[in-house]
Amino acid sequence: MKIKNLLKNLLIITAISFTTSSCADWLKVDMEDGIMEDKLYSENEGFFTVLNGIYSSMNETYGSTLSMGVIDVMAQYYNVPANGTHPYKVYANYDYQDDSFESTSSSLWEKTYKMIANINVLIDHCDAPETALSSRYYPIVKGEALALRAMLHFDLLRLYGPIYSSSTESSQAIPYLDIPNNKDIMPILSAKEVCDKILKDLKDASDLLKDDPIRTEGVQADDSDEQSTNNQENPTFLRNRQYRLNYYAVQGLLARLYMWMGNKTEAYNCASQLLDEITLNQTFPWVTRAAATSTSAPDRVFSTEVMFGLYNTSRGTLFDGLFSQSLEGDALTFVGGLSGDDSKLAQFYGTNSSSDYRRKMWEEVVTSTDSEGEEGGVSTSITYSLKYEQVTTDSYFKSMIPLMRISEMYLIVAECTDDLQEAQDALHQIRWNRNLTTDEEVTADNKEQLITDEFAREVIGEGQLFFYYKRHAMEEFASGTDVTTTYKMLLSNYVVPLPKSETDNRQ
Repeated sequence: MKIKNLLKNLLIITAISFTTSSCADWLKVDMEDGIMEDKLYSENEGFFTVLNGIYSSMNETYGSTLSMGVIDVMAQYYNVPANGTHPYKVYANYDYQDDSFESTSSSLWEKTYKMIANINVLIDHCDAPETALSSRYYPIVKGEALALRAMLHFDLLRLYGPIYSSSTESSQAIPYLDIPNNKDIMPILSAKEVCDKILKDLKDASDLLKDDPIRTEGVQADDSDEQSTNNQENPTFLRNRQYRLNYYAVQGLLARLYMWMGNKTEAYNCASQLLDEITLNQTFPWVTRAAATSTSAPDRVFSTEVMFGLYNTSRGTLFDGLFSQSLEGDALTFVGGLSGDDSKLAQFYGTNSSSDYRRKMWEEVVTSTDSEGEEGGVSTSITYSLKYEQVTTDSYFKSMIPLMRISEMYLIVAECTDDLQEAQDALHQIRWNRNLTTDEEVTADNKEQLITDEFAREVIGEGQLFFYYKRHAMEEFASGTDVTTTYKMLLSNYVVPLPKSETDNRQ
């Protein structure tokens, strides 16, 4: 019996949604047991299934940990009191020795390296002497696989590695797993060695993806799954490119990596060339007013601007577990209302920002209690995030979790250029397309703060601000729970220790 018959139903599901848990579970069991490996890689569809399963598995580590939850709490976005019972207190306090933090860290480490191990097997089969993968799909499959391996290692490096500099680049960081079916414990490499390997994988991925259909045909987002699945000339595997590590996302990762390594010249080149091409082709257009302010299905993730994101059909469940009003004091919130002297939101977005589309993703809830806790008396305002609230109507973006967007590229250009007018123009591009009519002149004195403020507003719920702070080794920042508080972060808190399970394995 051909593998196509065996995998037909599974392929259709995973190729469309990328998030079906049965796909990840099936791969995990059968790939590790070695029962189905040869059959799985006997046709193109098997390669697609494995790759889709890896994207699906990313929802287990991103989602509530490396996007909208843990890592953003560590960036001090939300009102998580240092003293109290909030379930995310240990992350806000950087209690790395706490059992719950250790459990989260160990799970993240194990699942990420398991994904990388499956990627390595996939790459190995791509390059097998008599591979079943056709020449048409080889550059896309291997290119995406190399990019995934690079991205997963990069995020582990950014979390567990040192604050990168010429004085720390030789410090031990993490292992780089790039050998398939290796049963040995891989050595822990220096931060520079890891970066060099990430860079090689990304450059190789970029070369392979140079003919990515996104460069000529665009994202090819289509709400009609049946239509795209049955289109044999342009199958689902080559559509919905925002949900895959496409050519442009690889350029964005290269820009991020160069920024991390302090190479602003190369970061600027990557970001500016990317922006030139996507602007010319209108590949990732800015969100429209109608989409951002829709009353029936508001696009609060600004989906058209996302260069790479995950497709997570459980996004609504994640939202309920992190931001829902039903959680009351356990929710991730801003203190204060939408405006006023005690409003964290007003401080976060700055003055003259009431028209900002990004402010529309918050909702104020006022509660009143008397001195004994009964309703009526003192009023308290809390502001709840609606960014990932489940959209009830069917839409392309209702399951999207953004991991990279075009505004980050503009911010990289602004940070890297010595031309203050160019930096100002880059910042204005973002602000104008967020419906802001006033702009602040960029000077040598305020440039860094303006970029930091805009970056924080752009990526809330997307897991990037902590790494931005770490890259800059910032000791002070005001994006926490109380408008009167400036958080002082000890530099050592930026470096998360390796999980105990990993250090135990090396003893």
